[in-house]
Amino acid sequence: MTMQWTGHSGATSYKITATPKTSPERSFFVHFSGDTVMGSVNSLSPNTVYTMHLEAMDDALNVLSSAETEELTAPEVPSIEQAYSKHSDSITVEFAEVVGATSYILRAVSQSHDFFSETTVSSSPGTVMKLRPYTHYKLSIMSVNAGGRSQPSYPITVRTVVMAPMLNSTSPDDDTILVSWSPVDYAVLYSLCVIQQGSISRVKVNTTDNSVTFDDLEAGTTYCIKGTAWDSEGRVGDDLTVCQITRPPSPDVIHVQVTQGRSLGIAVYWVFVQGAEEYLAWTTNGQNCTTTANNYCYISAVTCGQNHSVSVTAFNSAGPSNPSPPADYVTYPCPPDNVWVEEPHAGNCSVMWDEVPLVEFYMTFIKRDDGIEKLCNTTGSSCHFFCMCGYTYLTSVFPYNQAGSSPYAHVQNYTTVPCCPEDVSLESISTETMEVTWSPVKGAELYETTAVLADEAIRCNDTEPVCALSDLSCNAIYSVIVTPCSELRGCNRTCMSHAHETAPCAPDIVNMTQSNQSSYRVLLTAPNDQNTNYTVTAVGRYDTHTCHGRNNSCELMELPCGSTYEVTAVATKTSGMSLTGYSKVLETGPCCPESMNVNQVTQAVTNVTWSVGHGAHSFIAMLTSPRGHAKCHTMDMHCLMGCITCGTNYSVTLEAISSTGHMSECKYHGFSSGACCPTNVKLYRWANNSLRVYWRTSWSAQVQQHVVELYGTVANYTCLAAANKTYCDIQEETCGDVYKVVAAPVGADGVKVSFCQQRTYSVPCKGFNAALVISRGRRSIK
Repeated sequence: MTMQWTGHSGATSYKITATPKTSPERSFFVHFSGDTVMGSVNSLSPNTVYTMHLEAMDDALNVLSSAETEELTAPEVPSIEQAYSKHSDSITVEFAEVVGATSYILRAVSQSHDFFSETTVSSSPGTVMKLRPYTHYKLSIMSVNAGGRSQPSYPITVRTVVMAPMLNSTSPDDDTILVSWSPVDYAVLYSLCVIQQGSISRVKVNTTDNSVTFDDLEAGTTYCIKGTAWDSEGRVGDDLTVCQITRPPSPDVIHVQVTQGRSLGIAVYWVFVQGAEEYLAWTTNGQNCTTTANNYCYISAVTCGQNHSVSVTAFNSAGPSNPSPPADYVTYPCPPDNVWVEEPHAGNCSVMWDEVPLVEFYMTFIKRDDGIEKLCNTTGSSCHFFCMCGYTYLTSVFPYNQAGSSPYAHVQNYTTVPCCPEDVSLESISTETMEVTWSPVKGAELYETTAVLADEAIRCNDTEPVCALSDLSCNAIYSVIVTPCSELRGCNRTCMSHAHETAPCAPDIVNMTQSNQSSYRVLLTAPNDQNTNYTVTAVGRYDTHTCHGRNNSCELMELPCGSTYEVTAVATKTSGMSLTGYSKVLETGPCCPESMNVNQVTQAVTNVTWSVGHGAHSFIAMLTSPRGHAKCHTMDMHCLMGCITCGTNYSVTLEAISSTGHMSECKYHGFSSGACCPTNVKLYRWANNSLRVYWRTSWSAQVQQHVVELYGTVANYTCLAAANKTYCDIQEETCGDVYKVVAAPVGADGVKVSFCQQRTYSVPCKGFNAALVISRGRRSIK
C-alpha cells in the first residue's frame, strides 16, 4: 500500500506503521529517512482494512508530529480461465472472480503494441470490443475495489476471428436469388445457410467462390441468407444475415372496363399475386396507372375510338415481375364531328352525320324545346323525324360499340320557320290607325305587319304580338298580312292575308238653321258611301242633344233657351267610327224670366222687377196702353218707369237679349195703374165738434170708395166714403189739434192707394170753419 503526505519542517525521517484492524498483533512498520513525502508498505493482506500511523522524527528520532488514517487494500489478482473470439471485433474472457472485488478491468494489448484498451466489467465473462479482425492480442485482468486495483493477471494471447462476408443479394427473376460478396481477408472457405421465411427447412452451401445462386425458389417469397467465413485454422468467423424477396409472379388481367365520367378512362382489374408491393398497368399506347393496395387501377384521359391492349406488372423490392399476357380493349367510339339537319319539305326533317369507326350502331336523340323527345336507333348515318313549325330541335348522335356509348355528343340546333298566327284581330282605333293583335306563335322573334291598299303599303315591325298601323286612309279596305320572322330561319312568307275596312271619314258641318223655337236643322258634308250613319251631337254645359241620319242632315230638337252648344258630327259604319268633325257653336235665344212684377211707386212712377232669364245679358221692359207707353233698357233685373197714367190698363212685355245679340220676346199679364189720388183736399170744422174732409176726384176714381185717415197728436181718425162721394165726416173729441190728412181711393181688392199725398192741418176750436193748411207732404219714390 502506498501513502503520500506533506513534509514536516525539521523532520529528517518518517515512520509508517500498518496495523490490521481485525488483527492488531500483526503490525508492520517501515522507516523512511530524508525529506521524502511518499512511501509504500508491502506484504499486506489483500482486501484488508489497515490503520495507517505516520510519525515525523528528527535526527534524534524524536517524534515531531503524527497522523493516522484507515485504508483498504486492493483485492487479490484474478486468473483467466479461457479466452476466445466469436466475432472479428471482440474477444470474450472467462476468469475466476475474487472476494471483495467490485469490478474487473480487462486489459488488451495488440501484439504490435499499436493498440491498448482497458474495459471494465462487473463479472465473468467479459468482452473486449472494437478489436481488429484476425489480430493477436495479449489479454490480462485486474480486480478492483475501493482500495484500488490488483496487479494484472498473467497474460494470455488470443487472435480474433475473420470478419463475415458482406453479402449482396438480388432476385433476377421470380424463382432465383443471387448472393455475392467481396473476398474476406484470411478466409479460406465460406458457408451460406438459406432459410425461407415462415419455414424451418434450411439449405447449407459451402464454397470458396464469391457468389452463389439459389434456384427453384417460390415467387414473391422472402428468404434469409446467413453467411460466414472460415480461416485456415478451421475457426469460423463472423456471420452476416441478409433477407431477400424473390420477384413477384406475373399477375393475370381478369377484366378491362371502359369507365364513364367527365373524362374517358379504363379500369383494369387483375388477380393479387404473392409478394407484390405495387402494380403497374400499362397500355400499348404508352398510358399507365399504379396502385399499392388494390387489385385495380384507372387509366384516365383515354381517348375515344381506340383499340389497344393492356398488361399488368407486379413490383416489390426485388424488382418487377414478368408482364401479364396482354388484354385487348376497345374504348367508346368518338362522336361524329359533323351533324346537320335537312328539311327538304316543310315538316319532313332528317338528322344527318358522318360515319365514325369502331361503331356498331347509332342512337339519335331529338329533343324539342318544349321537352318532347324522340329516339332513333339505326346503323346508318341518318334519322328521319317530323318537325313542326316554330320549334327548335336539339339533335345529338351517340355511337355505340361493345364498350358502350360515347360519353358526350355534339348538340346540333335546328329551328324551323315560325308558325303563322291564326287569330289575327284587326281593329280601327281611329280613321288613320288600325290596331292589329294576335297570339304569340312559336319561333317568332319579330313580326312584320303590312297593310296594302292598291300601290300603297304601310309596314310595322315589332317583337310583341301587337302593331298599330298609322296614316291609313279613311273609308278604305286594306289587305293586312302578319309575317312572323326569326333570326335563324328568316320570315315565313306563306301566311294568309286579312281584309279590313278602315273607319269612315269625318263629316263637316255646313250650316245650322233654326226650324222653330227649340229645333235646329244641321246640314253636313257626306264624304262616305250611302251605308254610313251620321250622328250630330250638341254638347252644352248641363245637357247633351243628339240626332241621327243617313243623309247629309238631321234635326236637333227640344234645345233649351239660353244655352250654348258645341255641335259636332261623326260618321259610323260597321268598320268603326270616324274622327269627330270640326265643331261649330250653336247659341239658342235667352230664356224669358219666369215672373215679372210691376209695382206702382207713385201715381206716375212704377217699379218693374223680374226673375232671372238664363242666357240674357240685358233686358228691355215695356208698358204699353192706348194712352201712352213706358220703356226702360237695363242690365239689371229691375227698372223704374215714369210717365204712368193713373187708372190705366197696360200690356207688359220684356225683351231678353244675349251677349251676342240674340233676343227673345217675353209677354206677361197686363198691369193696371192705380186710381188717381183725389185733389183739392180740404179740412173743415163742422157742427157738433165734427170735422169734414172734402176732395175732388178724376173721372176714373168716381166709382171707387175713398178712405180718409187723420193722424193727430191726441187721437187718430179714419172714415170710409162711398163711391161717388167726395167728402167724409169725422167726430172730433178734442178741438184745436194738428192733423196729418191722407185721402186715397180704395181698390176693388180693398187695398187703398198708398202713394197719395199727405197734408197737415191745424184745426182751431169753435169760431173757425176752415182749417189752416200747414204743409203738403211729399212722397219719395224710393
